[in-house]
Amino acid sequence: MATKPTEASQVISDVAKAEGGTTKGSKSAQMQSELTKQRNLEQTAAKVGSKLETAPGSITKEDAQAAHRAESRALGGQQPASGSVTSQAQHEAAVNEGATSAATTATTAASVDPAVQSQMDRQANFEDAASKIGGKLVNEPGNVTKEEADTLHSREQRAFGHTEKGGLASQAQSQVAENEKS
Repeated sequence: MATKPTEASQVISDVAKAEGGTTKGSKSAQMQSELTKQRNLEQTAAKVGSKLETAPGSITKEDAQAAHRAESRALGGQQPASGSVTSQAQHEAAVNEGATSAATTATTAASVDPAVQSQMDRQANFEDAASKIGGKLVNEPGNVTKEEADTLHSREQRAFGHTEKGGLASQAQSQVAENEKS
């Protein structure tokens, strides 16, 4: 049974036809990428939002990280707004992590495990680079340098253990390749 295409899918299809097909870097490819990011955000927000409503004590840092990645990518590397599902999930994960830590260890709430702090620092480094380079990618794509793309790739790899296909780092690297052709 075929599904009815969404309005956005139909618009993308029309643009691709007008372009003579979808090619890497084309307007239709960019539109599809943005639509995919938005759908990923909606799915992740629905999953995490449901957990927030029904069982906030079950929110993990992995849930919060997944929500943060999806929202950050959908926003072009910008930080999610306070009050968003992502920030609520991060808060609940921190509370839950604190409750777990307090129950299992004798550490104080003020101290942070060095491994956790290191991971937080790596994520902050990625977010900082994503904010700066992501803004440049949107506003001045012709000025994104190979060094900036490499930095973003490195920081995403360190923060999350992998880079996302179609993620900000790969978009920056694609833009650099496009810039080098020009």
